[in-house]
Amino acid sequence: MRSGDDASFREFARDKALPLRRTAYLLCGDWHLAEDLVQTALIRLYRVWPKVRRKGPVDNYTRQILMRCWLDERRRPWRSRENRDGVVPDEPAAPATAGISDSLLRALAEVPPKQRAAVVLRYCADLPVAEVAVALRCSDGTVRSQAARGLDVLRAALQRQHDEAVSGRSA
Repeated sequence: MRSGDDASFREFARDKALPLRRTAYLLCGDWHLAEDLVQTALIRLYRVWPKVRRKGPVDNYTRQILMRCWLDERRRPWRSRENRDGVVPDEPAAPATAGISDSLLRALAEVPPKQRAAVVLRYCADLPVAEVAVALRCSDGTVRSQAARGLDVLRAALQRQHDEAVSGRSA
C-alpha cells in the first residue's frame, strides 16, 4: 500500500474506532469482544482500503464489515460450548458505557441478533433506513420490520425489568 493510502487509513481508523467500538458493544454487550470485533473489522478494511477509498465514503462499508464480524463471531462453535455458570474469576473494571444504562444493555441482550443489529444501527447509531439496509445487506422493508420487532422485544424486556424492580421494592 502506498504511504498516502496508509496515512489516510490511519486517520480513518483513529476517527472511527470509538464510534465503531460503541456500536460493537451495543451489539455484543462485552467491551473486550467489541474491541476484538472493531480490530478485526479494521484489519479486513485495511486489506481493501485503496479500492474502497477510491469509490467514496467508507462508513457504510465499515459498518457492514463490523456486522459480518459480529455475526461470524456468534456462529463460532466454541461460543456454545463456553461455560456460562456466572462465576467470573477476575472481574475487570468496566469502561464507561458512554451514557448507556445497564438496564438498556440487559434488555438489548434479549433481542435476537438481526433485530438487535437493526435497532442499534437505526436508533443508537442514528442511521437512516437505507444505510442500515446496506450494512445488513437486506431491503429497506426488512430493516423496518426487524427494527419494529426488535423494539417490541426491547420494550417487553424493559417492562419486565421495571416490573421486577417494582415488585422487589414492595416485597
